[in-house]
Amino acid sequence: MKILQLIIKQNYFDEIIAGTKKQEFRECKPTTYRKYCEVDDEGYCVMENGAFVPKKYDAIQFYVGYNKNRAGALVEVTGAKIVVLTDENDEIITYEYAGKEFWASEIVYDLGKVLELN
Repeated sequence: MKILQLIIKQNYFDEIIAGTKKQEFRECKPTTYRKYCEVDDEGYCVMENGAFVPKKYDAIQFYVGYNKNRAGALVEVTGAKIVVLTDENDEIITYEYAGKEFWASEIVYDLGKVLELN
């Protein structure tokens, strides 16, 4: 089982456990996109049919904060997609980081059952 580990705030954790929060959103930053996106040999996100390909995870291990004795839950991932962000004119939002151009994007995980709670 391939598991992604993420830190989350208590209120969102509670909503996931209660089943009212069905999706988790994360910004794909230049420093984190490799965690969320399939990349090619040159380090660029792979595209298929005009969309970025999300890295496949079976579950997300959520942790509340950074304390040693923190709440956690393993939650099934039922789907994922990467959304490219656009401005009010429907233009792709871009920015530069370390001399490279990046598209502003976020990954959306569809959450399923809570598999473990601790």
